Amino acid sequence: MEFATATLRLSCPPSSYFTSARDVSSLHLPSSTAFSPRRRLRPNLKGCRLQSSFPRLRFSLEAVSGDKTAFASESEDVKLRSGGARDDEGSSSNPEEGDGNEKAEEIDENKMTRVCDKLIGVFMVDKPTPTDWRRLIAFSKEWSNLRPHFFKRCMERAESEVDLTMKHNLLRFARKLKEVDEDVQRHQELLEVIKNSPLEVNEIVAKRRKDFTKEFFVHLHTVAESYFDKPEEQKSLARLGTTCLASVQAYDNASESHEALRAAELKLQDIINSPSVDAACKKIDSLAERNQLDSTLVLMITKAWSAAKETDMAKDEAKDVLYHLYKTAQGNLQRLMPKEIRIVKYLLTVDDPEERLSALNDAFTPGIEVEGQDIDSLYTTPEKLYTWITVIVNAYHNSQEGTLLREARDLMNPEIIKKMEQMKMLIEKRFM
Repeated sequence: MEFATATLRLSCPPSSYFTSARDVSSLHLPSSTAFSPRRRLRPNLKGCRLQSSFPRLRFSLEAVSGDKTAFASESEDVKLRSGGARDDEGSSSNPEEGDGNEKAEEIDENKMTRVCDKLIGVFMVDKPTPTDWRRLIAFSKEWSNLRPHFFKRCMERAESEVDLTMKHNLLRFARKLKEVDEDVQRHQELLEVIKNSPLEVNEIVAKRRKDFTKEFFVHLHTVAESYFDKPEEQKSLARLGTTCLASVQAYDNASESHEALRAAELKLQDIINSPSVDAACKKIDSLAERNQLDSTLVLMITKAWSAAKETDMAKDEAKDVLYHLYKTAQGNLQRLMPKEIRIVKYLLTVDDPEERLSALNDAFTPGIEVEGQDIDSLYTTPEKLYTWITVIVNAYHNSQEGTLLREARDLMNPEIIKKMEQMKMLIEKRFM
């Protein structure tokens, strides 16, 4: 599969958690698009994008500390020194060298304290939101070395603080940042697992689906963005993100379908175990009243009836039972759809123009609505019927079948659309 130019458009308020196929189903994978870091998130599953091309941004701890040069030199010096002395120095028994090492460690500790104090100011004042913290931590190449010293310094400052309000703020800040840091570490651990086994993404998703949250994809996007100076690495992460998203969507769709089938099987088994046909039909009616009669269950009943009537193995009594169940389920399913859709479907069966005009007159004539076993008497207004027909026709022409009610999707074929356009013109001309 080619992912070279694929783009990951992730719908994600940064703090939300997504767990269902519905969440993922609105994530699109267009072939290409331009990245805009300032693009506003729309209310439902909108937002960050991960793609093969990113702007050149510098968003790291040293970049926001206010003194980039000093921060970089101090943190680098601390990092180099904190790694320990060289073997030849460590094996020396010279007291003067030992004193020198102690002084170096003291200097390192002082520098680390200054670095941590600067970072505390950055996190608490300049970048005070958890979203900012996630980005800073993900962008930083030094954070893994600074982490233990940083939280230790937070505790030291809180313990030595005289102002109770400031003490409380420091403790609260350290606790919240630690939670964010632990989240980022979990996301990074999962990302490393995927990077090490890119051909086993489907297996990883199956085992760890709950870990593929919106926050994980935000983290993946941020990490990819941090590789502004390594385009190939950036593109590789973009492709990996696209692969993960596709795998998550496929997994959720499969899980949802399996759950729907299992639920329908249990309902059908309960219906078949009824003591009589009337009791079984009442169970179907009850499911319809509670909006639990879905198309999956009706399809199962339809298949059972179809299989029974075409074989000599089933007794006539069994065929009669399945036929009654089939008719009851179909009737209830019809009543669950909007009455305008039912009227449209009936009008489409009328081929004669005069009869269709007469049927439209009947549909627009107010009266008592009756829903019988064989015939339903329904009415609506020209405006409502015109609106429904317009929605279906526009959805067909704009290739937006997914925006329609499930009950209206079977109208999406060229011949039916042509008839509906004629019906729309007739309503507009004669009734509006």
